[in-house]
Amino acid sequence: MLPGADDVRVWSVPLRTRFRGLVRRDGVLLRGDSGWAEFSPFWDYDDAAAVRWWRAAREAADEGWPDPLRTHVPVNVTVPAVGAEQAHRIVTGSRGCRTAKVKVAEPGQDPREDEARLEAVRDALGPDGAIRVDANTAWDVDTAVRRLAALDRAAGGLEYAEQPVPGVEDLAALRRRTHVPLAADEAVRRSDDPLAVARRHAADVVVLKVQPLGGVRACLRLAEQLDLPVVVSSALESSVGLAAGLALAAALPELPYACGLATAQLLAADLVDDPLLPVDGVIAVRRPEPAEHLVAAAAADPGLAARWEGRVTAVRARARGRAQA
Repeated sequence: MLPGADDVRVWSVPLRTRFRGLVRRDGVLLRGDSGWAEFSPFWDYDDAAAVRWWRAAREAADEGWPDPLRTHVPVNVTVPAVGAEQAHRIVTGSRGCRTAKVKVAEPGQDPREDEARLEAVRDALGPDGAIRVDANTAWDVDTAVRRLAALDRAAGGLEYAEQPVPGVEDLAALRRRTHVPLAADEAVRRSDDPLAVARRHAADVVVLKVQPLGGVRACLRLAEQLDLPVVVSSALESSVGLAAGLALAAALPELPYACGLATAQLLAADLVDDPLLPVDGVIAVRRPEPAEHLVAAAAADPGLAARWEGRVTAVRARARGRAQA
């Protein structure tokens, strides 16, 4: 058993739509002196990479977060790689969001499906809404140049494209060949040198995610060093974990873009009675408490619970080893 098992819960909930190749989201809730926190690295992160996620969880549980500078955070609706009709429904039901982040370049889909999805999103948002796309490093530079031109036309103008190509060098090369602004995500959170994005002038925007980058304070330090506009995004957490993203967005000196923190809408169930959902396109900055009846309903099966127990033990040992080094 995990130490303090009464304060550690393993959970698993279904998603409304396949997202990032997933049909369920799972993780661990843990409680410290400052409250409940979430540790939920995706399974494609190895134990070494998951150490940052553990530090973010311990920060939330043990220290809490800096005081907020704002009480509400504007957010975007996230549109998975679904058909055009469903994309339209998602946007019209997005609780007032005026920005949409649309997934593109899904394996197995035709590029025309991306364009139809963007046309539907534009129709749902109207001419004044903002549309951004996320290709999750799917393209090479030449392909990205062609696809972004087509997607920009289909969307009636893109706010930016998030990580259409892998790596800093490819981002820098693409930025010289497209008028569509670029946002760096994986090139920051998966990099041993996240500041290279700024040095190489590879992006117009950076996307920061609290768990993969080690906590709210770590993200604030990184944002200051990068000196680029920041969009705070989620790692598809429950509302317990999303609260850390809200805390980061609320503590940034400037917040020029809507943030990707409305992803509780993608979950078919949550762990709190008052999920972090937008009202009129913004989410109030707060820290909801897990509800016992919902945590119990989302309890992982014994096999998954044991898998998470082993993961927490391994990642915690790595984190302690680094701290002592």
